[in-house]
Amino acid sequence: MSFYVGGLIAAALVLVILGLLADSWPLAVVVAAIIAGLTLVVGYLRRVSTKYLITTQRLRISRGLVRRSVQETRLDRVQNVNYEQGVLDRLFRVGSVDFDTAGTDDSEFRFEWVNGPEKVVKAVDEAIHQAAPLRSPTPGTAPPPAPPPATPGSPPPS
Repeated sequence: MSFYVGGLIAAALVLVILGLLADSWPLAVVVAAIIAGLTLVVGYLRRVSTKYLITTQRLRISRGLVRRSVQETRLDRVQNVNYEQGVLDRLFRVGSVDFDTAGTDDSEFRFEWVNGPEKVVKAVDEAIHQAAPLRSPTPGTAPPPAPPPATPGSPPPS
């Protein structure tokens, strides 16, 4: 969201500066309209070229149209999931979901400008709970009980 706000503020500043200092309001309006239009087009392209994926195994961010950038993390490495919404984000019902992952404090793993960020947090929680039976027991917990030993002459367990 800050990308759009920054671009539109830059367009407004160009409008005022060119209009007042150069005393050329028609040129100022054209240049400001070009800056605002470019901001909207570039922002739209960034938005449609970014895909977020949540599975019971991974979180994945794919970015780019021409040059592809993919960022993934295993779901079992996710320690905290937080979301934030500014005033404009709340108006547009979007927000950013931030994932704290184990051992990766050098890079940021974040779903930006997603619709219904609280739904994304719930979807990640559900994926974690669905994946829990598939994972091995956590350290410090007792393993599942072993099957009883077979008695001589009895058929092996199936």
